[in-house]
Amino acid sequence: MSTLNPAADAGTRAPGRRWTPERREALFGFFFISPWIIGFLVFTLGPMITSLVFGFYRTDLLQIWEVVGFKWFRAVFTDVLVRKAMFNTAYYAFIMVPLSTTLALLIAVLLNQNIKGQSFWRTVYYLPSVVAGAAVAILFKWLYQPDIGLLNSILNPILFRLSNFLSLETPLVAPRWVFSQEWAMPSVIIMALWGAGGAMLIFLAGLRGIPTALYEAAKIDGAGPVRQFFSITIPLLTPTILFNVVLNIIASWQVFTQVLIMTQGGPNNATLTMVLHLYNTGFSQFRFGYASAQAWALFLAILVFVLFAIRTSSSWVQYER
Repeated sequence: MSTLNPAADAGTRAPGRRWTPERREALFGFFFISPWIIGFLVFTLGPMITSLVFGFYRTDLLQIWEVVGFKWFRAVFTDVLVRKAMFNTAYYAFIMVPLSTTLALLIAVLLNQNIKGQSFWRTVYYLPSVVAGAAVAILFKWLYQPDIGLLNSILNPILFRLSNFLSLETPLVAPRWVFSQEWAMPSVIIMALWGAGGAMLIFLAGLRGIPTALYEAAKIDGAGPVRQFFSITIPLLTPTILFNVVLNIIASWQVFTQVLIMTQGGPNNATLTMVLHLYNTGFSQFRFGYASAQAWALFLAILVFVLFAIRTSSSWVQYER
């Protein structure tokens, strides 16, 4: 027999309603993703907010704490080195992103064929992408040595014979790669293509998701491999292409390890990138407030280009319906 007090009756039923299956499932979900949430708050969102606060101070993080307002954020737009670093980073990104994406796509298409040792070749092309960036930079710095490097040891004899064959008054010589201002950034871009295996793996997953019935129907209609590639593979792979382009944009604007180890931003600031410049500002000059302002300028630049890629994707990305 129920009580005559509705409030008391509701109070006795409240705990039971509080632990419904849906709420219990949500609680378990938050519990299992809590390591990621904690990591995001501590190692991503927390440092972002901290750097934003530092941007309003002149500080070395030890003794100097002087409020400067928007001084550092205004200085970012007038600093010659910041403009140079932005230009170099944009130059790297605009060339590296399409080259890396195209190379990864072509390798993925080749490795998606029924060839002997398919798993072996996939492993071979993927392994370079998991090698530490510092090790790759040291390796390529040796390869790029003008006098004793492997590349010029091969190129110089070939160019010498070609010069004699063409009867050139000035013999052709191999470039000095990262040791010359003109070839420094192209050399870094060539080295970055070494890690195309990561994007290749994503493209392989996308290729496996394309129904084989479409290719069989195209063969019946008389379409060759090239027509199939541009009429079936590319359109159905556009979501994967967009995903890789966005990842490459983010990664290319944060290039740091290669230029730090190989060139330290030289020669003559030819490879000075934004991350390297703000690293020098913060950890070499101990101007952490100005470095934080530069970091936010870099963040906004990445955000603009990523949003541009996503907003313009509606005209060329085809999603399955």
